[in-house]
Amino acid sequence: MSTTDLPGIDLDVLTSYLGTRVDGGLAGPLQGEIIAGGRSNPTYALTDGDRSWILRRPPLGDVPRGAHDVSREFRVLRALGPTDVPVPRTVACEAEAGVLEAPFYVMDRIAGRTLRTQDDTGTLTVAQRRGLADAMLDTLVTLHEIEPAAVGLDGWGRPEGYLDRQLARWRRQWHAIKTQDHAGVDVLFDRLDAAVPQTRFAGIVHGDYKIDNVLVDQDDPSQIRALLDWEMATLGDSLADLGMLVSFWDEPDRFHNPITAGATAQPGFPSAHDIVEGYARRRDIGLDEVDWYIVFSDLKVAVILEQIHARHLRGETVGDGFDGIGAMVAPLIDRARDRAAASALRSLRVG
Repeated sequence: MSTTDLPGIDLDVLTSYLGTRVDGGLAGPLQGEIIAGGRSNPTYALTDGDRSWILRRPPLGDVPRGAHDVSREFRVLRALGPTDVPVPRTVACEAEAGVLEAPFYVMDRIAGRTLRTQDDTGTLTVAQRRGLADAMLDTLVTLHEIEPAAVGLDGWGRPEGYLDRQLARWRRQWHAIKTQDHAGVDVLFDRLDAAVPQTRFAGIVHGDYKIDNVLVDQDDPSQIRALLDWEMATLGDSLADLGMLVSFWDEPDRFHNPITAGATAQPGFPSAHDIVEGYARRRDIGLDEVDWYIVFSDLKVAVILEQIHARHLRGETVGDGFDGIGAMVAPLIDRARDRAAASALRSLRVG
C-alpha cells in the first residue's frame, strides 16, 4: 500500500481521526490505496498494518446537489447491520467537509473476493455460479422484505412518487452533463413517463444491485460475505432493483452491459428470464410490468456513465479504468430503445 497521501484524502489527518474511533486505537500510521471499481464514489483501502478499513467519499470536483451523499450510505449500512442482509460494520462518518475536504465514512474491510469480469467468473465451477445466482436472489428478496421502520429507516425516503422522481432526475441529469447528443434519449424518457407503473412493493432499494457489488467468500464464491456500494440506496419501489439486476445480467450471444461485460454469460448462471422468475417465485408476486423497470435501468446506467465520462474529461476522477466510459453510453441507450420496442407493454414500444 502507498505510504503517501492519495488524491482526495490525507492519511496523516485520518491517522489522528481514526486513532480515537477504533477499538484499541491504531497499531501504526495509516497506509492507503485506491481500490479499482467504485467509478462513482472514490473508494480507498486503509490499514494500520494490523487491521483494515474502507473509506468512501464523494467524487472530486463539483457534485450535483443531493448526489453522492455518503452519510446516506452510512445510515443504511448501520441500520442493516443487525439484519440478515450481509453488510460491513460501520466505524465513523463525517457528513460535512472539515476533517477532510469532503464528507466521508469508514467501515470495516471484509475479507472476500469481488467478481468483476468474465475472467473472474470463469474461475467458478458451474455449481458455484448457480449457487451465487441463488444467493444474489435470496439476498435481494431479504432486503426487499425488510420493513424500513423496523430498522430505523422510516422517513429515510419517499416511496410515493419514487419512479416519477427518478425519471425527472435522470432526464435532468442527462441534459445537464451530456457530452454527446442521442436523439433517442428524450423519446425513451417520454415513453417511460407515459407508462409509469404503480408502486406495489415499496421498500429499501439498493439502487445498484449487480454481481460486482457483492463480495463473495474466498473459498466458497456461492456465499455472499457483503453487499457493497449503497450510494444510491433509498426507500422506493423495490422492483427497481430487479430491473437493475437484469440490466447487468449478461447472457451468452447477446449484447452485454458494458460495465459487467459478460460476467454472467457463463454456464451455470441462469438466464435473465429465470432471474425474473426466480425473484417472482421467492416473493410470490406477479411481474407483468417488469419491462418498464429493465428499460429504465438501461437508460439510467447510460446517464450515470455519461456523468462519469464528463467528470473524467474534467480531470475529476481518481484511479484507472475511465478512458472507455464515454463509448459505453450509446450502446446502452440503443439497447434500452430495442427493449422498449420489443416490450409487451404497448406504451413502451417505440418504433
